[in-house]
Amino acid sequence: MSLINANYLNLPGSYLFSEIARRVREFSAANPERKLIRLGIGDVTSPLPPSVIKALHKAVDEQALNEGFRGYGPEQGYDFLRAAIVRDAYQGLDIEADEVFVSDGAKCDIGNFQELFAGSCKVAITDPVYPVYADSNVMAGRAGPMGDDGRFTGLIYLPCTADNNFVPDLPGERPDMIYLCYPNNPTGSVLNKEQLKRWVDYAGENDSVLFFDAAYESFIAEDGIPRSVYEIDGAKEVAVEFRSYSKSAGFTGLRCGFAVVPKSVRGKAPRKGGGMNAVPLHQLWMRRQTTKYNGCPYIVQRAAEAVHSPEGGAECAATIAGYMRNAGRIRQGFVDLGLTVSGGINAPYVWVRLPEGMDSWGFFDSLLRGAGIVGTPGAGFGPSGEGYFRLTGFGNAADTAEAMERLKTFQM
Repeated sequence: MSLINANYLNLPGSYLFSEIARRVREFSAANPERKLIRLGIGDVTSPLPPSVIKALHKAVDEQALNEGFRGYGPEQGYDFLRAAIVRDAYQGLDIEADEVFVSDGAKCDIGNFQELFAGSCKVAITDPVYPVYADSNVMAGRAGPMGDDGRFTGLIYLPCTADNNFVPDLPGERPDMIYLCYPNNPTGSVLNKEQLKRWVDYAGENDSVLFFDAAYESFIAEDGIPRSVYEIDGAKEVAVEFRSYSKSAGFTGLRCGFAVVPKSVRGKAPRKGGGMNAVPLHQLWMRRQTTKYNGCPYIVQRAAEAVHSPEGGAECAATIAGYMRNAGRIRQGFVDLGLTVSGGINAPYVWVRLPEGMDSWGFFDSLLRGAGIVGTPGAGFGPSGEGYFRLTGFGNAADTAEAMERLKTFQM
């Protein structure tokens, strides 16, 4: 037998959403007559925008013609989409088209980008946190085993709780890599420009790299909230940004996202004879992608291009508005239940604080049995998520309304 990568043995027994699926499956098998309303896993329910469907059909038809057929595309993405991204999302922010790398989703990019860094690098993550940030570094050997407190012994945790309004404090120990997600999954919180500037400045002063997950930027409703880290002076020297079409345009099944890797963001490598050389992460990511990735399909990239058209943008905005109405309804429903709630204003996630002494998996089971509603236990996002519960606005309007009616008679 061959020796395995033993770091995988340090991972939790199952991925959070796999465990949720198991419990739901067992409940449904025992209660086949019970209609379940899923407000937990963040898949979307609205169909693709008409402009996207039109672009898909056109691109498929092109593939039937000698003059329109395309095989292998550029691993970093077609120029037409990279240019559209810069024009629509980064106008005035001094981002160049060749600093955009198109992929099959932000989850893959976030999980893969850590490969560019040494195994000895220290990693800081917010707590609670999207599980991929921690788990990908566990796989790489940076996290170490999990301690008795539910935290990996090698990671730097940045607690985000009601005590600090879900805004992390700067770490006491210097990290090489810092993961930030805003608007945040799971708490629904945001950073204003002043708060984000503290992190950009900290990264610059400490030679750290920010991994900025902006997958939910299109859900921001309030003024003064940055949609991109590059709105902050100095970010082009310290930050890589990840974005997704999954939630904003319904691409959870099509799979498309992108990473922005400015040429001015650098790491370091030992120099022959001593000392260190500065190495652009841009060239390393290019090398990684051209070796391990064959590119997002042409027809999907044409669909993504349509998202950046005036028509596509308006259609996506209408869908997002519907999801945010759902989130607002969920938020109010749990407030009416007497619970403290955050999120649901600039993000599709609603983060519910449970009554004192109630654990999140216990509430999951109680809500499933008592109301037929599926949510996400906060403990699945890290130790600081215990005592909280996440719901999302991605269901359809009728189901969300029914869920909130059920909630009125739910007994905790």
